[in-house]
This record gives sequence, C-alpha cells and structure tokens, in this order.
Amino acid sequence: MSRSIHVEDVALGRFHVPDENASLPGLVLIHDVWGLSPHSQALASDLAAEGFGVLEIDLYRDRAGPPTADPGAFIRSLPDLEILGDLDRAAEWLGAHPVCRDRKIGVVGVCMGGTYALLAACTSAQFAAAAPFYGILSYDEGMLAGPGGRDREMKPRSPIEAGQSMRMPLFASFGCEDDFVPLADVDALEAGLAKSGMPFTVDRHEGAGHAFLNKMREPAFRAEASKMAWSRVIPFLRAELQGRLG
Repeated sequence: MSRSIHVEDVALGRFHVPDENASLPGLVLIHDVWGLSPHSQALASDLAAEGFGVLEIDLYRDRAGPPTADPGAFIRSLPDLEILGDLDRAAEWLGAHPVCRDRKIGVVGVCMGGTYALLAACTSAQFAAAAPFYGILSYDEGMLAGPGGRDREMKPRSPIEAGQSMRMPLFASFGCEDDFVPLADVDALEAGLAKSGMPFTVDRHEGAGHAFLNKMREPAFRAEASKMAWSRVIPFLRAELQGRLG
C-alpha cells in the first residue's frame, strides 16, 4: 500500500513522515558523499513509506561539501568523531519529535553514509539498530588510504577495526562486484563483528557493484539486488525498532 509522504526542511536536514503520522520508530538516513541529492531524498521517502519517521541528515550543513573533485580525498578530510557526534544529535532530535518520541531509533546509510552507519553501530548509545549499505571498510587500503597515508586524528578507527565493538543488531548489504569494497574487506568486517557478541547479518549480492540501490545512477543500479536487499532490511528494521523505549 502506497503512502503519501510529508517532507519538511528542518535544522538538521529533511524530515520525511507518512501523512498519517501516528507514533512511529525513527531512522536517521546518512547520505552518500554527494550530500542531500535526489537519490538521498527518494531513499528517505521510500523508508518513510515503510512506516518510519526519517531524518535525512545533512552532514554538510555546517561544513563544505559535497566534493567538487576527488571524492576519496574529500571523505578523508571529514573528522569521524565530529560526524558521529552529529549522528547522535540527529537521533536525539528524532527522539524528541512528537512522531518518534519514546520510540526506538535506527541508522541507515549508503556508501560514505554506510561507513558512518557502521561506525555508529560500534560507538553510539543512541541507536537500537543499524543497516549500512556498501560502506567503505578500510582506511589503510583503497580510496580512503590516500597518497600520504592515513590521518589517524581524522580517521581513528575504520569499520573493520571497530567491528568487534559493535553495540547493536546490524544488517549490512554489499555487492560482490564493488570496486571500492573488496570482498576480502567484507570478510574482515564479518570476522570483527562476530567478536562483538551482537546479532548481525552480512549480505553479499551477486551481480551488484557499488551504489546498486541508486535508481538514479543507471549504470550502477541493480533492480534485483535492490529489491532483495530492501525485502530483507525493512523487516529487520521493523523487528528491531518495534515497541517503545523503557
């Protein structure tokens, strides 16, 4: 059943909620490196249509972005601890909103946002579940390593390094043909998550690469993988975020 979605500009980004906005669990959606794009807005509204109050956070509202040239260099310039603090503020904002008050809050992210959703799952006490899509996992190899090596002040722990500290249930989705996220990195993440003692699922989608969820990037979008991922992630979020706090 389709739902009419109300979208409101708010201080932290955009808030998406079904028009029949009774009490709903909340989601913080973290955009990819390109910011509050049409893809991000469509994804937030799709999540709201599934029965969530969705804060599509704008990570660039107080800083420069999105990148104009090298996306990897831009992501390397973002201070992870500040971003994670911003995500906690977003969760607190949702928890204070009448639609989501006293309800559990989850975090979802794609690409760069998937990286931060993974890190939030390992550090934050504000969220009850995390669903990252194809987040970059390593800071020492690949596009986030950089020619000058890793800046540990900006990037203290990669998702692979943080995995064993995971604090909440997690459902992660990756494409098997992702040029930015080697399957060896997904294996390393999974090994770390297994040490956390928390429940998790790591899905690997055959025939899909990076950004397979993005309907607005025709070369990247994979309808079958997108449909499968959605059919598994949404029930996970509903199950983990059901009920009230306390």
